[in-house]
Amino acid sequence: MAMLGQLLFPAADYRRTTLSTIAWWESRRVRYNLVVGAAGIVTMTITGLISLVPPGLPMVYDWRPIVAYGLLANVCYSAGWLIELVMLRVIGKRAPAIGPAMFRQGIAFSVGLTLLPIPIISAGWLVRTAMLLFR
Repeated sequence: MAMLGQLLFPAADYRRTTLSTIAWWESRRVRYNLVVGAAGIVTMTITGLISLVPPGLPMVYDWRPIVAYGLLANVCYSAGWLIELVMLRVIGKRAPAIGPAMFRQGIAFSVGLTLLPIPIISAGWLVRTAMLLFR
């Protein structure tokens, strides 16, 4: 539980220099990728299992969209430190240390987006089942 707290509530970067802000974000990138990647594995596992339940849904996993999703997630992750640096330039040292809040919200959004295929595939399965039952 302490590790989850450290992940979701990291201490802010109080040095507030360009390099220290980028270093703060980049030191958390591996954890971000592990959390989002784990959500992706859960999504692929659950949607794969749903596809096996009759009447079944054909599921094809192509590695290219998965890699593209991972790359885009990391581009969006980089926007975190970019936004924080812009705030530092515009507002100055009075800018709030928003890194921890943006990191937390970014992880929540990324995990939610990564898990989104589960309810979509589930709804598709329900519709397909209902269509077969009520023909």
